[in-house]
Amino acid sequence: MAIAIQKKFLTVVAVLALVGCQASNNTATNGSASPSANIAPAVDPSVSDPDTLKVALLPDENASTIIKNNQGLEKYLEEKLGKDIELVVTTDYSSMIEAASNGRLELAYFGPLSYVLAKNKSNIEPFAALKKDGETTYKSVIIASVKSGVNSIEQAAGKTVAYGDQASTSSHLIPKSMIADKGLQPKKDYQEAFVGSHDAVALAVQNNNAQIGGLSKPIFESLIERKVIDSNKVKVLAESQPFPQYPWTMRSDLKPELKAKITSAFVELKDEEILKAFKADGFDAITDQDYDVVRDLGKILNLDFEKLN
Repeated sequence: MAIAIQKKFLTVVAVLALVGCQASNNTATNGSASPSANIAPAVDPSVSDPDTLKVALLPDENASTIIKNNQGLEKYLEEKLGKDIELVVTTDYSSMIEAASNGRLELAYFGPLSYVLAKNKSNIEPFAALKKDGETTYKSVIIASVKSGVNSIEQAAGKTVAYGDQASTSSHLIPKSMIADKGLQPKKDYQEAFVGSHDAVALAVQNNNAQIGGLSKPIFESLIERKVIDSNKVKVLAESQPFPQYPWTMRSDLKPELKAKITSAFVELKDEEILKAFKADGFDAITDQDYDVVRDLGKILNLDFEKLN
């Protein structure tokens, strides 16, 4: 999946890199910083108030579709925050986590597990979570190919199970735990295949390239509704228990006034067209502690969060 970043962002990155190289060369040549650096106004390095906010969206479906579907969000945030907004979709969860850890993203929309992984190495904090039907929780589903003849999770033995991204909660962590509850382990009892995104999981199962797959229930229902997936070719074997919804995060070092405006913008968001892209009714305030259940689930599965990074 290609990186979809607006040209303006690439230009800014290139200019910053050039300026950084020039500053380094000046220092190396003269043995000291340039005169302009000596008279620069004092600023608090712990507080950031950029003119442009880079907003990363979770790469759980086709990148170009994600960017197109979130043009309304871009305009809304520009109006509410008085900032330029640049939407970013990375190639995968890992590159998004890496961008956050390097401070290259002001806002990022993570899955629960990818948030936990990013939090381990990034100066970020969650401030709002997706809300659907009045709840800030959601479920995963395990689906099977009708052609495979699989009718239960137990029949995953000897089969291929498709997961999305390794850092995905609803298309990896949760369905893997559901299969483990039946006494089945990957490589030992079944083959696992990581196909990248939720829609790719559903397509792999529909085509019987994988007999079983796990993904987000809301995304699966959307794929059926949009006829991307044929309901006659796949069936739901099981639903998971509720887990905390996808969180929006921000850099912790942003200016307090800006952080408050960002939180308000999301909690007050009511535009149905904008929310449609998230399959949501709105967003509600959330804290880091709400994701301890995800951390606990990772421990149960003996997942090494550092390796998943």
